[in-house]
Amino acid sequence: MSKKRNKLFSSPFKLATALSLIGLLLSYLAPYIHPSTIPSLPFFGLTYPIFLSLTLVWLVLWTIFRSKWAIYCLVVLLIGGKLHFRNFSLTTSSTEAKQESGLKVLSYNVRLFDLFNPSFSNALDSRNQIFAFIRSQEPDLLCLQEYYRQDKPTDFEVIDSLNLIMKTRDYHERSAHKRRTRENFGIAMFSKYPMIARGDVMFEAQGVQDFNYCIFADIVKGQDTFRVYNVHLQSIRLHAEPNVEGNEVQAYGSKKGAIAVYRKLRSAFEKRADQARRVVEHLKTSPYPVIVCGDFNDTPMSYTYNQFQLALLDAFSGSGKGFGTTYVGRLPAGRIDYLFYSPLLSASQFQIQKQTRSDHRAISCVFHKKTT
Repeated sequence: MSKKRNKLFSSPFKLATALSLIGLLLSYLAPYIHPSTIPSLPFFGLTYPIFLSLTLVWLVLWTIFRSKWAIYCLVVLLIGGKLHFRNFSLTTSSTEAKQESGLKVLSYNVRLFDLFNPSFSNALDSRNQIFAFIRSQEPDLLCLQEYYRQDKPTDFEVIDSLNLIMKTRDYHERSAHKRRTRENFGIAMFSKYPMIARGDVMFEAQGVQDFNYCIFADIVKGQDTFRVYNVHLQSIRLHAEPNVEGNEVQAYGSKKGAIAVYRKLRSAFEKRADQARRVVEHLKTSPYPVIVCGDFNDTPMSYTYNQFQLALLDAFSGSGKGFGTTYVGRLPAGRIDYLFYSPLLSASQFQIQKQTRSDHRAISCVFHKKTT
């Protein structure tokens, strides 16, 4: 390699590499520091895939140029250790255990069954396709986020169909009720097996547009009892309250719009961290093995995710495969829906929905109580 070419590939590239490595190192810290301590740190966790990709590119390029910077890139990658395996899994899901011996849990953010589709007939079609998917999965327990139902009479019937699909009336819901339109927005659980107890984990007071909750139920199947939590942690709601921020939120390219988005993201990071802490504190008091599922609205490189992984196991890491992307909306959020479970349980047959009529993919897994 000529000296002229080496000089060309020098200072600016080294600076760019150094910035990539610093960004990646900061993303490693994001899961361990509360968002209110260093408000900008969660953004590095959110952009972890970008910094990881850049570092891999620099590793290849510096290796080609036989530079010591390749060693720097490799060292920073190795520092990430097991953190990298939060984001993808090479495990082949076991199919040896039969579903009958475990509890199959299906978690799905249904985005209000596409209620606000401009075409009502298309909304009904989306709802019916979601129903058909749930029926085909035959879950023992169905946990829904962004759940919607309207009190009867209604042209957009939901609850009777779900009870029929699940062949049960064991049902638990928490929602915000709009009296004028008789509508309910929240989360719900449907179980084929008896719910011997139901409850809520209360979050701090939220705005009128925030429908984020956590509910739980104790499910008895055969000789085993499971406590299952269904969570929908703080949403970002970039387009909420348009009368306050108007076009600033939608105009992402503008300075005011960027500031508005930053504030909403920062607030959501902090709220989710505190909500996660409340749920984890509650589940530690459970007399039964625990399963936690739902839409966490945070990536594996977040403080929120880390709170749950300190106490539980991630079903995707143990029996999933690939990158496990669950959010398919406009923002590249990746995997934000999870199934966590107690070490007293084992997990198999983890699946992610391939086609969806929501902005989330449904996830499912079969959980078994370990024999002693």
